[in-house]
Amino acid sequence: MATTNDIRRAFLDYFSARGHAEVASSPLVPRNDPTLMFTNAGMVQFKNVFTGQETRDYNRAVTSQKCVRAGGKHNDLDNVGYTARHHTFFEMLGNFSFGDYFKAEAIEFAWTLITGEFGLPKDKLLATVYAEDDEAAALWKKIAGLPEERIIRIPTSDNFWAMGDTGPCGPCSEIFFDHGPSIPGGPPGSPDEDGDRFIEIWNLVFMQYEQVTPDERVNLPRPSIDTGMGLERISAVLQGKHDNYEIDTMRRIIEASAEAAGVDPDGEFKVSHRVVADHLRASTFLIADGVLPSNEGRGYVLRRIMRRAMRHAHIMGCTDPLLHRLVPTLVREMGEAFPELGRAQALATETLKLEETRFKETLDRGLRILSEETGKLGEGQALNGEVAFKLYDTYGFPVDLTADILRGQGRALDQAGFDAAMERQRAAARKSWSGSGEAATDRTWFEVRDKVGATEFLGYDTTSAEGVVSALIVDGKQVDSVEPGAQPGGDVLVVVNQTPFYGESGGQMGDTGTIRTAAGATLTVTDTQKKLGDVFIHVATLQDGPVKVGEPVELLVDADRRDRLRANHSATHLLHEALRRRLGDHVAQKGSLVAPERLRFDFSQPTSIAREDLAWVESEVNRRVRQNSPVTTRLMTPDAAIGEGAMALFGEKYGDEVRVVSMGGDLEAGGKSAWSVELCGGTHVGRTGDIGLVKIVAEGAVAAGVRRVEAVTGIGALDWLNAREAALAEASAELKTTPEDLPARVHALIEERRRLERELVETRKKLASGGSGGGATKTVSGVTFAGRSLDGVPARELKGVADGLKQEIGSGVVAVVSNDDGKASLVVAVTDDLTGRFSAVDLVRAGSAALGGKGGGGRPDMAQAGGPDGTAGDKALAAIEAALASAPAAA
Repeated sequence: MATTNDIRRAFLDYFSARGHAEVASSPLVPRNDPTLMFTNAGMVQFKNVFTGQETRDYNRAVTSQKCVRAGGKHNDLDNVGYTARHHTFFEMLGNFSFGDYFKAEAIEFAWTLITGEFGLPKDKLLATVYAEDDEAAALWKKIAGLPEERIIRIPTSDNFWAMGDTGPCGPCSEIFFDHGPSIPGGPPGSPDEDGDRFIEIWNLVFMQYEQVTPDERVNLPRPSIDTGMGLERISAVLQGKHDNYEIDTMRRIIEASAEAAGVDPDGEFKVSHRVVADHLRASTFLIADGVLPSNEGRGYVLRRIMRRAMRHAHIMGCTDPLLHRLVPTLVREMGEAFPELGRAQALATETLKLEETRFKETLDRGLRILSEETGKLGEGQALNGEVAFKLYDTYGFPVDLTADILRGQGRALDQAGFDAAMERQRAAARKSWSGSGEAATDRTWFEVRDKVGATEFLGYDTTSAEGVVSALIVDGKQVDSVEPGAQPGGDVLVVVNQTPFYGESGGQMGDTGTIRTAAGATLTVTDTQKKLGDVFIHVATLQDGPVKVGEPVELLVDADRRDRLRANHSATHLLHEALRRRLGDHVAQKGSLVAPERLRFDFSQPTSIAREDLAWVESEVNRRVRQNSPVTTRLMTPDAAIGEGAMALFGEKYGDEVRVVSMGGDLEAGGKSAWSVELCGGTHVGRTGDIGLVKIVAEGAVAAGVRRVEAVTGIGALDWLNAREAALAEASAELKTTPEDLPARVHALIEERRRLERELVETRKKLASGGSGGGATKTVSGVTFAGRSLDGVPARELKGVADGLKQEIGSGVVAVVSNDDGKASLVVAVTDDLTGRFSAVDLVRAGSAALGGKGGGGRPDMAQAGGPDGTAGDKALAAIEAALASAPAAA
């Protein structure tokens, strides 16, 4: 029997051999269609190719596209587990032609595959065509040899596909498999078509028209083909099963669920096992594509899927978390085809375990309270909305789960009462908000948040996506549109429903880039901020326009700048851990800046860091970079993460769940455990080797007990090193030596300068003592007075000159004044035997006045002063001599 994996591979190989490019499945979060919550069909990733907005280097493609239908227009969630073919997650096999082949080749490819390669009996197959599509009907007769009665014309829109109200469209042709008369149901188009006997296995869309307006349809210049065949459905047919949940892949997950739960897979809880198997696939694949449970948008749908499965685990009597134990089985079954499952296994396991542990507590408590409240109600009486809100707000019990349970009891929920209680809570939150201090601005963001909800961040694994403009703010006010030049000198603040732009937080700067509208307007994004925790604000300048609320836009992050931010952020984590390991556990982050050109890390450290310690830190960080270990992310509670040794960021506020980023395999532990583990919501490199190189460029104090290290990475580090190398080469050339010999050469020059300075000082002393310059040695008031007026002698050398004169005269008073670059400096010295009679301080002040100065200071034996008049040296000496002459005679 062919396995599901065999069938997928056979389909891909069949079309690859016929000139189709095998294209990997796109993520479950669409990057090119902001109107879709999840990728729900194989053609989603080719939408822009079909419309002509994008070209690729192939005109034929084949894929096995992962799809989710659990929210919005396509929502199969409530049927999953109870029917044979409803899934939240499924694979869509498809072959595509972009203006290359058309109906004849598409029908021939399909018929040859299913009857030749797959070996389905021709008498079990029939086809439907759009009632007006005579061409397709004729081709089925010619190519497949189907008789008229097995080519069924469908006159409704079921067999006419359209991308939307306008755009590409065309008739469909579906292939059905007949399970035989033992299964109830009639052929398509009959009154019994909803039965299970005839199962659609493949839909061929002939994209041949463009709907220009609701009333105008024209032929496409290059008709195209879009097909879709559910892997689960064709696998059931080829494996002789009537139920998708009986195929090999699903059955193994169901059996793993039964073994873990200790419950018969086909007994009383058969439906619960099917729900668990399906929802495990959906949850794990969504987590692998970057969706994490939350209370908004895609994260909320994921949480609903997970909690529905967890409720069924609860129904089966599981007392411990179940779903996370099934992830290895799923990875074994599907990991070869989808390698992202293996990469995300740890994250998915932790996320499922965390969510189920918390939800079990919520479920037990909520069910008890809900039972008490419904016990007070009469037969069929609705539950008060206030009670439902209390369950939601106080106990975390989801309102949709409350509604489901009430529905099972034949009751309704007072939705209006619940909505009123929710609005009162929002009003109270707005009233208590302590934000920027600009009340009007804060009110604006609350209004935006209430109106459009949170922004979904897609940027952990992409730098481009499409979104829809949710709000435009100019000068603090919401507007419906902005024209070019309408905000001269100002910014347009743009909010979209989903974005790859990172909003500044955790020390990491916000992204920059470009937003483009379909009409050709361009906004240059200069910064991205977050308001109220989850509303992303794109600070932009409108280059041309206009731009309108509700308009689809393309968002393009400056990818090079983001890469440098990621490298610097990951390097900061490694740097933090290296500092802790070298300096001690007292090292704790006190602030950081992650910019594209550098990183700055502030941390607690009471003393300066020795050069050898800093060298060790840099070497250790680069050792982890060279190790090129993967950077992984898990979802945990803050307490659990910190309990496992994860470091929290300084000043960061954490919710109930946090991203835990691990990197740098611990070499001492054989590389099996992470070296750095931190709570962090920032963007990071895929592997530590992507950082390239880390170079510490500065270290110093920023406050008492706080040091700062600055570093550069990657190309920034290379630029820094190149600049230093250029400076080294220039200095070597200037000194006529090699870079290797430069230190010795500089040392020799320094020693030579010191020698010359010493000789110069001695020469000046000799000149001064020899009487050169103005002034002379004389007797005044019975003591020797040596006065000297010098030119060009720095103030710092005057004390040495004065000391030399003191030694020369033995006893007396010395005054030395210098004119250095137009300014005067003065030193007066008194020998020790005369300090009781004369004070150097009094004498220097007398001389300072003559220089235009304002006093001076020092000790009785040595004082110094200055003045602005460098030419008044002789006057200063005369003033000092006069002060000596007027002093009282010796006793």
